[in-house]
Amino acid sequence: MANKWYKLDNAATMIPSTARGANTRVFRLSCTLKEDVDPYKLQEALDKTVQEFPHLNVSLRKGLFWYYLDPVRTKAKVEEDHLPICAPIYFPGRRNLLYRVSYYGKRINLEMFHVLADGTGGLAFLGKMVTNYLCSVHGIETAGEEHDRSSAEAKNEDAFRHFYEKAKGNKQLGDITTRKAYQIHGTADENLQVHVLEGIVSAGECLELAHRYKTTVGVLLTALLVQAILDDMPVADYKTPVVLQVPVNLRQYFHSETTRNFFGVILVKFDPADYNGTLESILPHIEKSFEKQLQQERIRQTMNSYSGLEHNLAISMVPVFIKDLVISGYSAQATKGTTATISNLGKIRMPDSVYTYVDYFSAFMTARNLQVCIATYADKLVVGTASAFTDHRVMHRFFRRLKDHGIEALISTNDFDEREKQPESGSAHAASKKK
Repeated sequence: MANKWYKLDNAATMIPSTARGANTRVFRLSCTLKEDVDPYKLQEALDKTVQEFPHLNVSLRKGLFWYYLDPVRTKAKVEEDHLPICAPIYFPGRRNLLYRVSYYGKRINLEMFHVLADGTGGLAFLGKMVTNYLCSVHGIETAGEEHDRSSAEAKNEDAFRHFYEKAKGNKQLGDITTRKAYQIHGTADENLQVHVLEGIVSAGECLELAHRYKTTVGVLLTALLVQAILDDMPVADYKTPVVLQVPVNLRQYFHSETTRNFFGVILVKFDPADYNGTLESILPHIEKSFEKQLQQERIRQTMNSYSGLEHNLAISMVPVFIKDLVISGYSAQATKGTTATISNLGKIRMPDSVYTYVDYFSAFMTARNLQVCIATYADKLVVGTASAFTDHRVMHRFFRRLKDHGIEALISTNDFDEREKQPESGSAHAASKKK
């Protein structure tokens, strides 16, 4: 167990102030196996995995100037999934763990409050736990084939602080709050319950389509999301740009084994006036934006723009209750400057000895606007969304566009349907159909 309190990393400092209503700032990572889960073996695997990630056994506390993470002796308990997806984890004043592990049928779920980790860090924990579980169930030895050999100290490194360089920041944070972007509208759930959509497509077919357009899968899917938004967008709103936030894993640019938050964000902007109804009219703009913002120096500037907030003496001396108000206002303005977010966790790898026992991975993240999460394992590329909107118009258009290119999707949702009851587990598999 971690033996002392520690500060939130830079990306996490804004999260407690913005966890409101359906925007719980909780993300879910799921691993679906090819066999039903044994809860007792899963508990053993969780207990073993926590020993390698002791810094996760903490609660969130509020200090005079900053929030901080404080160790707790609470033991995480595996439970059958019975809560809505991405239900609140952080409750001010409570000294509870900031993650939960659940199962339902063949699926193992890890949910985390975003102050603990980003998607990559969460996947490191989930992947290790699933590996420990499968090794125990099937009597497998993985010696020599583990992908993660980092120490507990390396996992808990604040990489933002480690790589920060003074006076190297940029104006990205200001740009998000000053620009205005098209906002997707929908009908909100009366009880702010989270509505989930999960679509599974062939990763190989997506790669083939990307090659056909001489681009990458990430750029292709971003362009298709822009096209789906434009398909749903009233013509009267064409004067307002579509702006997507695309999180970037900074570990690809800085050598770090941290499992805490270590990501930046690039902004992809598209002017509807440039759209002529074809994907070809969108792709060059997306490619140019990716190429320009993913250069090493721009990524360093982005990282420093996040880190600069913590190193600003004036900001440091402001009491936390005032920071909460300011950050909440900033978040509301940033939402107006963003149409949607698309986060690609990339290709997930598991040790060869357990590889065939895993069917696929999926990810969901709550947010004020549309948040699309992509996870790829073997030949299954999974697209997930979670929001308080009762409809999924944009995502249905997204999958129809894929179908136009010959790529079928298996769609699952937890939406209530008059013909069947919504499952108590909040599983994304209440209803499934081909699109």
